[in-house]
Amino acid sequence: MNVILGKNKEFKTANLLLEEKIGLWKKEIELKKIELQQMQDQFAVEKILLTPELISDRELEIKDFAGDVIFLQEKRFGPNGDMMIQKNKLLKPIQDQVLSIVQDIAKERKYDFIFDRSSDIIMLYSAKNYDISNLVLRRIQLQERIKSRKEKVESAKKITN
Repeated sequence: MNVILGKNKEFKTANLLLEEKIGLWKKEIELKKIELQQMQDQFAVEKILLTPELISDRELEIKDFAGDVIFLQEKRFGPNGDMMIQKNKLLKPIQDQVLSIVQDIAKERKYDFIFDRSSDIIMLYSAKNYDISNLVLRRIQLQERIKSRKEKVESAKKITN
């Protein structure tokens, strides 16, 4: 997948756009961190001149600002952050196109499985006759029916006792 995507012009362009946005977000966060450090340094210098109430207020203000910086990092780079959203928005259509072509080739050449060697073993294609999803679902339903019957028997025993 990496070889194919690395040679795709659309993928390269989308990746560059994403890298530009990531760079801007990193700068934004770094500026906030510098601002936080300045607040902490200024507070350390002024602390001996402040009343206990003012000290408490400033500490709370610094703590809130630090929380805002952490929130911004999560918003930009967290699991559901802007980076992941943009990555999916920019790169997913290209990846979907590649996967569609891989599936077409697999059907034409009658391959049963195609794996992506560039990452942890990811199956890109599997022939339908190897799909055991329905079998797994039937067994789960069977276990649920057995459990339900046992619960009915147990409740019937409790009623008769």
